[in-house]
Amino acid sequence: MQTVRWGMIGCGSVTERKSGPAFYKVPGSALVAVMGRRLDAVRDYAARHGIARVYTDAEALINDPEVDAVYIATPPDSHHGYSLLVAAAGKHCCVEKPMSLNLAQSLAMQQAFEQAGLHLFVSYYRRSLPRFQAVRQWLAQGRIGAVRHLHWSLSKAASAADREGVANWRTDPQIAGGGYFADLASHGFDLFQYLLGDIREVVGFTARQAGLYAAEDAVSASWRFASGALGSGAWNFVADRREDRVEILGSQGRILFSVFDEHPVRLEAVETLSLSIDHHPHIQWHHVLGMNAHIRGEGQHPALASEALKTDRIMDRILQRGE
Repeated sequence: MQTVRWGMIGCGSVTERKSGPAFYKVPGSALVAVMGRRLDAVRDYAARHGIARVYTDAEALINDPEVDAVYIATPPDSHHGYSLLVAAAGKHCCVEKPMSLNLAQSLAMQQAFEQAGLHLFVSYYRRSLPRFQAVRQWLAQGRIGAVRHLHWSLSKAASAADREGVANWRTDPQIAGGGYFADLASHGFDLFQYLLGDIREVVGFTARQAGLYAAEDAVSASWRFASGALGSGAWNFVADRREDRVEILGSQGRILFSVFDEHPVRLEAVETLSLSIDHHPHIQWHHVLGMNAHIRGEGQHPALASEALKTDRIMDRILQRGE
C-alpha cells in the first residue's frame, strides 16, 4: 500500500488545522472522503480542503471501497459504535482521544480490531512530537539520574461560555466521559506512561467547585509508576489563571515542560539546557506519518489502542466511572 487512503468521520474544529490537513499532506497519505451530519457544512469543508467525496452517513463512508482506513474525529460517545463498524468492514482506524467513554468500551474496541488482524490507533499524538522525544531521550540517557517524582499542575479560568451555561459537549459526561479533565488529562497520563513506564496504582478526588456544568471542574490525584517513582497532579478549570507545568524530579536533576503550551523544554542537571521546539503547524503530522508507516509495515507506531487502554484504566479509577 504505497498511499494510505483515509476517510474522515467528523469535520469539527480539531480537523481544520490540527489533524485534517496532515492526512492529505503527509507523504504517502490521502484524505479521499469526509462525513458530516450537515450536508452544507461537509460540502464546504471538502471544498476548502480538496476532498473528493462527501457523506452524511458514516456507514456509507466506512464501506466506501476507495477508503483503506478511517479517522473518527467525533466526540467520545460515538467512538465505540463507529469503530466497531470500521473493524467489521475490515479497515484500519484512528479514533480521537479519549478513546471512548470508559475502559469497558475501549477494551471492546481494541479486541475487535485485534481479532480482525487490523490496527487501531488513538490520537495521543504527543508521543510522536519532537519536544517529547527530546525529554524521552534525556530520561533514557539518565541525565537526571533515577526518577523520583513527577508532578503536573494544570489550571485555567472558567470561560465566558462556561459561566453563561452555553452547551459544550466537553463538559457533558454523557458525551465526553467527564469534563475538561477527561479531555485534557488523558493526554498527560498517556504521555507520562510513554516517558516513564506504566502507572500501577492511582487514587484521586474530584469536585464541582463552581457548579457551572455537570462534570467535575477540579481534580487531584496521586499515583505510583511500575518503576517505583511517584506522581501527583492538580487540575482546576475554575481557577484564576492558566498554568501548565510538569516537573520530573530525579536523583541528579530535573526536567520541566508543559503538556500543551509551547514553553521551552528545560533540563536542570550537571548542565542546564533549554530547548525551544515548535510544533508542526498541523500538530498531528508526526502521528499521521507514523500511522501510515505502521500500516505499511515500515515501523511501529507508539499510539496504539493497547497503550491507550492503560490511560482509560486510570481515568476510570479517578472519575469512578463504572463503579
